[in-house]
Amino acid sequence: MHGAPVDVLVAGAGPVGLTAAIELRRRGVGCRLVDRLPERMPYAKAVGIQPRTLELWDRMGLVRAVLDAAIPMRGQLVYVDGRERARVEMSLPANVPYGFAALPQNETERLLEEFLARFGTRIERSTELVSFAQDPDGVTCRLVGPDGEEEVRAGFLVGCDGAHSTVRKGLGLGFEGGAFPEEYMLADVVVDWDLPHAYGVRSLHHDANGALDDLLVCIPLPGPGRYRASMLVPPELSAPPAGGDGVVHGLEGGRAPGLSHVQAVLDRLAPRPATASGLRWSSVFRISHRIVDRYGDGRVFVAGDAAHIHPPTGAQGMNTGIQDAWNLAWKLALAVDGTAHPRLTASYDAERRPVGEEVVGRTVRHANQGVPGDAGDLTTVLMREAQLLVGYPDSPLVRPAGPDGAGPAPRPGDRAPDCDGLIGRIENRPVRLHELLRGSEHVLLLCADGPQAPCVPELAALTGGLPAGRLTAYAVLTEGGTAPAWAPMPVYLDGRGEFRRVYGVREPTAFVVRPDGHLGARLCPPTAGELSAYLSGVFAD
Repeated sequence: MHGAPVDVLVAGAGPVGLTAAIELRRRGVGCRLVDRLPERMPYAKAVGIQPRTLELWDRMGLVRAVLDAAIPMRGQLVYVDGRERARVEMSLPANVPYGFAALPQNETERLLEEFLARFGTRIERSTELVSFAQDPDGVTCRLVGPDGEEEVRAGFLVGCDGAHSTVRKGLGLGFEGGAFPEEYMLADVVVDWDLPHAYGVRSLHHDANGALDDLLVCIPLPGPGRYRASMLVPPELSAPPAGGDGVVHGLEGGRAPGLSHVQAVLDRLAPRPATASGLRWSSVFRISHRIVDRYGDGRVFVAGDAAHIHPPTGAQGMNTGIQDAWNLAWKLALAVDGTAHPRLTASYDAERRPVGEEVVGRTVRHANQGVPGDAGDLTTVLMREAQLLVGYPDSPLVRPAGPDGAGPAPRPGDRAPDCDGLIGRIENRPVRLHELLRGSEHVLLLCADGPQAPCVPELAALTGGLPAGRLTAYAVLTEGGTAPAWAPMPVYLDGRGEFRRVYGVREPTAFVVRPDGHLGARLCPPTAGELSAYLSGVFAD
C-alpha cells in the first residue's frame, strides 16, 4: 500500500518526537508522527524539566499547562555515609523566567500530545518504521502498522526512536561509547518521611576502601509524598544484560522490583525514618554512554536518545533531546517551503553534536565523581544544569560579533537572555523581552538612542523584503522619554536601562534572535548590508 506523500515523517513519539512534530505543525509543515507502541507508557522515566525547556515551551504556547501540572524543584539534600553533606538551593538569577521543575514523563507526553492535536495531528500508534531509502529528492519509508505494510514518500525523515534507533542503524551512523557495569532499579513510590517534598534527596554509602557501594536518589513528583526513586539492584534481581544490538541502555522487562526492595534501600540509606507505599511502577534499567558520529545525512536526521545516551545525572537527556528537536524543526520548516539556504539543515549537526558531546562527557563525570557545588561556582553549575549556557559560537550560521559590548554581554550563538522593564506605546505595564519573542520566527531587536536614529528606517525597509512572518522587528529605545505614536517598526522604551545593561549596549546595536531563542548576529553598527549578509546565510536567495 502506498500512502500519501508527506513533508516530514517523525519516527518515535516520546517527548523529543512530539516536540519535533509540534514545531513543524506550528509552522504549517505537513507531518506524520508514528510510534511502534500501542499506547503511551505509564512510566515516570525522565522527570526533571529544565528552565531552558520551559522557555522553549513558552515560545511554543504550552508552558502554562506544564506549570499547572508540574511541581517545583527547590533544591537537593545530599547525604554521604549517613551524614548530611550539602543542602543545595537551586536558585537562578532574577532575569531567568523559570525555575527547575519535575513532572513524570508520561504526563509530559500527555500534555505534548494534547497540544499537537490542536494542529490536527495525532500519533499513529502501533506503527513502526522498518526501513527507508533516500535520494536527492526525498526519503522512501516503509511502515508496518495495524493495516499492514505501507510505503510513504517523505521530504525528510527524523528519527526520535530511542537508544535502539532504526533510523540511526539505517544511516549506518557510528555510536561509540561504553556501558556502566551497575544495574539500577527505578520506582514511582510514596515515601513517608519528614524531609521537605520540593527537594531531591541523594544518599550515598561507601565501603571500607572508599568505593561507592550503595545509593538512593529520590526526585519529587506531583502528589503527596510521591517520588521517583533510583537505587542499585539487589543480587536477587541481578541478571546479565539482554542481547540484541549491543546497546545496553534503558528499561528491562521481567524483573520489576517490589515494595520490599524499595523499603530495604530506605532502611539502609534514608536520612530519616521512612516508609514506602503506593508503588505505581518499578523497573530495572542499565546505563550506557554513547554518541553518534553525525546527527544526520542528507534528508535523514536523528535526535534525542537516537543520537546520544548517557547517565540520567542532572536530568539532561530528555531536555537535550527537546532542544535537538527545536533546533532541527525550524530549519526543516524553511527547507520544506523552499526558503532555506542550502547549508541550513546541515548546521543541525554542527550545532547540536558538540552539545551532545559535552552533555555525555559531563554526565559521565558527574556519575563517577558527583556534581560540583562549591559556593563560589554554584551559580555557574546551576546555569549549566539548567541548560541556559548552551550556545553555538562556532556555528556556520552565526555572524561573528564586532568589538563592541560591555562586560559579559551575550555573543552570537548564546541564548538570548530575558530582561524586564520594556515599555510599549499601548501596554499599561512593563513587558519582558521574552514576551516579544514568544511565537515568533526570527526577531530583529534594534537598540538605538531615539526614534530618529538613521538605521531605523533603513533596517525596517530591509525586513519588509522577506517572506511574510519570517522576521519581526522591534526598536528598543534607550532615550527619548516617550515612544512615538508612529514608527516604521513597533517601539519599546528601555525604561529601566535593563536591556542596555544585560545586552552590553553602548552604541546603536542590532541583534537577530533565531526561532530557538539563540542570538544569530550582533550588528554594531547596525547597517542594512550587515543584516542582509547574515540573513543570506539563513534564507535562500
